[in-house]
Amino acid sequence: MAAAPVKHFRVSYNDIHNLIRKATPTIAKEFNPDLLVAIGIGFFPARVMRTFLRELTDNKSLTIQAIGLSLYEPAPGMSEEQIGNEVVRTQWLSDAGKKLVGKRVLVVDEVDDTRKTLSYALSELQKDIDAELATRSPEEAAKLRAETKLSIFVVHNKDKPKLAQLPEGTPYWAGETLGDLWLDYPWEQTDIEEHDKAAAADKKALKQ
Repeated sequence: MAAAPVKHFRVSYNDIHNLIRKATPTIAKEFNPDLLVAIGIGFFPARVMRTFLRELTDNKSLTIQAIGLSLYEPAPGMSEEQIGNEVVRTQWLSDAGKKLVGKRVLVVDEVDDTRKTLSYALSELQKDIDAELATRSPEEAAKLRAETKLSIFVVHNKDKPKLAQLPEGTPYWAGETLGDLWLDYPWEQTDIEEHDKAAAADKKALKQ
């Protein structure tokens, strides 16, 4: 008898660590970022990735900046109509354009679900870049624009129709692509030992 489909899929810290470890050599070779920008909870994956990138590229000055975006999580000032429908900023980079121009920037998040958050993040970061470039001479702006690149890494990509798009040609990597499952991450748990047991059972069931 076939196992019942897994609706909730628990993910362990080790799972995340290993997915990032496997993805990082390709990212280092194909993109070699100068800066990581973590979206909210994506700070943990970004911190793990930085460890591997610094080892692979010998870029000891690689840093992480963080932005806060809320789509499904309630945030101060959000209405019920906004939750799940509208991306809301909760934290942003100061002098974002100055920090981003001329750099290869890897935006890191834990999951690509509807793609609304990722699309919003890249669109808004690009606006900051464009605003900064507008302050430079035409020659310098052209040079910096050519050097500035935005890319994406997510730990998990859900194989489902997306509700938003990324700019054409955006470099994109996912640690793993799964079906349309509800992902339970370890940082959301209070009993991590029980969560790890459930995560191991979910992985076994998914393979059956």
